[in-house]
Amino acid sequence: MPLLSRKGILAIAAVIDIALNAKGRPVSAKALAARHKLPPRHLEPVLQALVRDGILKGIRGPRGGYELARERRRISADEILRAAGTVEEPGELPLPASALVNAVVLPALAEAEAAFSAALGLINIADMAQRAEALK
Repeated sequence: MPLLSRKGILAIAAVIDIALNAKGRPVSAKALAARHKLPPRHLEPVLQALVRDGILKGIRGPRGGYELARERRRISADEILRAAGTVEEPGELPLPASALVNAVVLPALAEAEAAFSAALGLINIADMAQRAEALK
């Protein structure tokens, strides 16, 4: 069972890709989607969420695209996942309004999420970009 959603993993990959490829010019959603073998419309809601949360900067126009809104080392995996989590998934059902879910399951999972979030907060884009550059 994966702990991270597909869109969360894609969001992290997109930010790393932008960190690696936005050397003096923005990265277009089309180029980004092509490198990850995705339709651009699939990635666009995630990119917009990252802009809203101040992780990416969106640049309009024919030579527009996306670039990091701040230094690589100041962007954590946890921030990216939180931003990606604001994107609605079609067909997602709400949780049942049950006493067991509300009093036992959700508080227990919240503790685990807090620990996982703290660990993800220690992982930054600079470290991941450095690993990606070493692959070349």
